[in-house]
Amino acid sequence: MTVVQTPRGPAEADWVLPAGRPTGLLVLGHGAGGSVDAPDVCAVRDAARAGGFVVARVTQPYRVAGRRAPPAAPTLDEAWTTVVAALPELIGAKARGLPLIVGGRSSGARVACRTARAVGAVGVVALAFPLHPPGRPEVSRAAELDPGLPTLVVNGDRDPFGVPEAVGAVEVTVLAGEKHDLKRDPAAVGEAVAAWLRRR
Repeated sequence: MTVVQTPRGPAEADWVLPAGRPTGLLVLGHGAGGSVDAPDVCAVRDAARAGGFVVARVTQPYRVAGRRAPPAAPTLDEAWTTVVAALPELIGAKARGLPLIVGGRSSGARVACRTARAVGAVGVVALAFPLHPPGRPEVSRAAELDPGLPTLVVNGDRDPFGVPEAVGAVEVTVLAGEKHDLKRDPAAVGEAVAAWLRRR
């Protein structure tokens, strides 16, 4: 892990390089109380790397500090955008000038969606996007999904946080039998993302 200083405290990032010439940079964030070692995040990392992407995973400052509850959205977004902006120089020549795709799981997916245009991303990968709090479908977060930016949402059909609808450039893959953690078949999550990345 590499420590990255942000206005909200130190974050951490790690990355893997593909075997051949990179075709893009994918940056992934974690869920609210989770880590970048979540099974679906790791499966996406491996699948994207095999498909030619440099893949970075970012741990937010609050998790680095040992806290489980995330801070307010502006705090998350500021730390995230700082790290994403720093990554090409930190990673080196292989990451500079590559098309940027941002993503993450759950809370990390929301952060990626909210900030995608600000960081210059050409697409978003949203794993287990939490459409609404469990049991409260009236509190929708659908507005965070930009219908004009290519976005892949991967959710389980048993996710109590709901499943977004495909609108505009937002594609939705629903995996049967999966809950919010997407850990029943992480390989299927990775395959879905890899197939989408190949079409970018």
